Amino acid sequence: MDDYLEQILHLIKEKGYARPVDISRRLSISQASVTNMLQRLDSEGLVKHEKYRGTVLTKEGEQIAQAIMDRHELLTEFLRLFGIDEETIYRDVEGMEHHVSRATLNALRAVTETLRETPDFRERVLKRLGE
Repeated sequence: MDDYLEQILHLIKEKGYARPVDISRRLSISQASVTNMLQRLDSEGLVKHEKYRGTVLTKEGEQIAQAIMDRHELLTEFLRLFGIDEETIYRDVEGMEHHVSRATLNALRAVTETLRETPDFRERVLKRLGE
């Protein structure tokens, strides 16, 4: 469900709309599966899905999707600070983002901000990782 909401928000920001075919391509999932999930998300009040017209997020759906994107961006930035390659970051973030608690995210946010704001500390951490 998170992946769908995240992709719908990405598509709306990029194109102004989200169609099942676009979501299907982004997630590498059949259009039938996408349509089924969109109907479910619609029934849960997270999207408004109209056949042949596209999908928009409800206010609640947009808040959830934005929180998912923020979580994704935080985890990505955190790993980038350590010089991890993009392919590994992508795989790791895709796994982590669905299982990380709010408390852990808050801790990661604090560490990420500290590493970003204190380059000398970041260098000491990177040096330790290289040992």
